[in-house]
Formats: sequence, C-alpha cells, structure tokens
Amino acid sequence: MQEWIVPAVLGALALLALVLVVALVVGRSRTSRELARAHAETASLRAQMDDLERRVAEGARAPRRAAPDDTDYVITAVGQDLRLPRHAADEPPARIEGALFADLVLRETVVRAASLAHGVRTALAPEARNRIRFEVRREVKRARKQRRSDLKVARRDWEARQRADLDVPAGTAT
Repeated sequence: MQEWIVPAVLGALALLALVLVVALVVGRSRTSRELARAHAETASLRAQMDDLERRVAEGARAPRRAAPDDTDYVITAVGQDLRLPRHAADEPPARIEGALFADLVLRETVVRAASLAHGVRTALAPEARNRIRFEVRREVKRARKQRRSDLKVARRDWEARQRADLDVPAGTAT
C-alpha cells in the first residue's frame, strides 16, 4: 500500500530539481544581459572620456586669444565675487569649448541639486524630526532648571541684602 511514496518523492525531487535548473538558467541569462549592458555602457563612457580628453588636448594646443579683460571667472560658489585678478592664478586656465563648459556646468548643477535633495530628505526624515524634538525638549528642561537655579540664587542674595539692611543700627550710615 505504501509503494507509491518512493516514486512520489522521487517525482517531487525531480520537479524541484527542474524548477531550480530553470531558475538558474533564467538568473544566468539575466546576469549575462546586465553584464553585457554594463560593458556597453562602460565602452560608451570610455569613448566619451577619450573624446573629452582629445578636446581638452586640442584646446591646450590651440593658440590662446587675448582676453578682453584681466579677470577670470570661477564658477564654483554662489553669492561670492566670481572675478579673480589674473595674477592670482599661478598658471593660466585652459580654454574649453562651449559644449564641454555646458556639460561641466550641467553636471555640477545636477550634483548640487541631488545633494540638496538628499539633505532635505534626510532632514525631513521621521528619525531626524524625533531626534530634534527630543533635543529641544531636553534643552527646554535644562533652561528651565537653570532659570530656577538663577532665581533661587538671586532671591537668596536679595534676602541677604535685606537682612543686612535691617541689621544696620539706625544712627550709622554705610
């Protein structure tokens, strides 16, 4: 009566092995597709970097034109005076093309926007708000205790002066 158990267990194990093999094949194919995509992206980035290096090298070899004024503009900070005197730099800055300049400015803007968004998201996180709330409560309690202590000291000082004034005989001047 129990002869069917062994073939059933073997069938279940075979089915499980088949499912694992299919999962392995699907996982490997997905991994190989992702790897191929990563290699393609790496090759594309390498080509872009070679192109940028070539442009910079060509810009460095090109004869420099006379600057219309004696100031360089540094775009690294907002709200500061961006003009620097020419003699402040040790070496003259390299000239770059407009497309490369726009690319650099766009990247810097994206990085700053992303860092700002991350900071805002972190600051508005529930953990940060709770920590701030806790610190504010603790500071309020500390300030309250300090005020009470200061009030006690001031009251003792005032009472001591009052007693000193009462202890002075009426005919003497201090």
